[in-house]
Amino acid sequence: METKIQGLHHITAIASDPIRNYEFYNVVLGLRFIKKTVNFDDPKSYHFYYGNEIGNAGTILTFFPWGDGIPQGRKGSGMATEIGFSVPYGSLEFWTKHFEKHNVIYNKPAKKFNEKYLTFLDPDGLKFELVETKDNRIPWKTNEIPPEMAIHGFHSVTLTLNNSKATAAILTDIFGYELVANESNRFRYSVDSVENAAIVDLVELPDEKKGLVANGTVHHVAFRVQNDAVLMQFHDKINKLGLGITPKIDRNYFHSLYFREPGGVLFEIATDNPGFTVDEPLSELGKNLKLPPQYESMRNEIESHLIKIN
Repeated sequence: METKIQGLHHITAIASDPIRNYEFYNVVLGLRFIKKTVNFDDPKSYHFYYGNEIGNAGTILTFFPWGDGIPQGRKGSGMATEIGFSVPYGSLEFWTKHFEKHNVIYNKPAKKFNEKYLTFLDPDGLKFELVETKDNRIPWKTNEIPPEMAIHGFHSVTLTLNNSKATAAILTDIFGYELVANESNRFRYSVDSVENAAIVDLVELPDEKKGLVANGTVHHVAFRVQNDAVLMQFHDKINKLGLGITPKIDRNYFHSLYFREPGGVLFEIATDNPGFTVDEPLSELGKNLKLPPQYESMRNEIESHLIKIN
């Protein structure tokens, strides 16, 4: 049985206004709104999922849109600070014009690790990169963004750390990643078990202040495994390190473990099973409010509290 991590599963971030979040990711970025549900720990707040048509692991970006009352986060050490999406070669000119049309803050294209990329911010200040790369995954189709320009899924995630050594050891010794490149203080790790969403960059900044996880920042990074059997193999490995890993948690659409790696970033390990069509058909993804079973009896109360989306 393959016990390597299968790249990134999903990344979860924090947002403020849920309507603005929905419009930006669904309309401006052209991602499919694949699940409208609630936070397991706070059922009167949303949990949104965006991805490709069926929500394949490695394409899933999720948000806790907690409203305008939450404090603004601060990027710093001990957190994920950049999310990379893969886009087709030659598409960055389209994206710059598209961002200008929608008043998105972005920088001119640049290069690192011989890849051309474009940096931009979402409405809450979350930092992204569009990276031109070969990617055979099929993107979601929208009226504004043609398939030959569209986002295919994750390319990478960047973690900022005061010292990267212990985090790198988790990636290599436990997850099966390898160091594949280095530019200045940026170290690129990749896993060969998947073709895409395989990259984790570690940026080492010894004097960087600790970041504040709040609005406009990443809450946690989830890594993919095939099934529950592999998930529990990782549980045993990490538990032996004394990192305080959780028991297996049922998140309805996948099963998860959580632990905080030595550099301070919250990591999740998540399964492919059972997937996003477990509670609604493919054609209906994202159209209806889906509640965890324990909250179904509270549906009327929950729906009356939530802002209406699409």
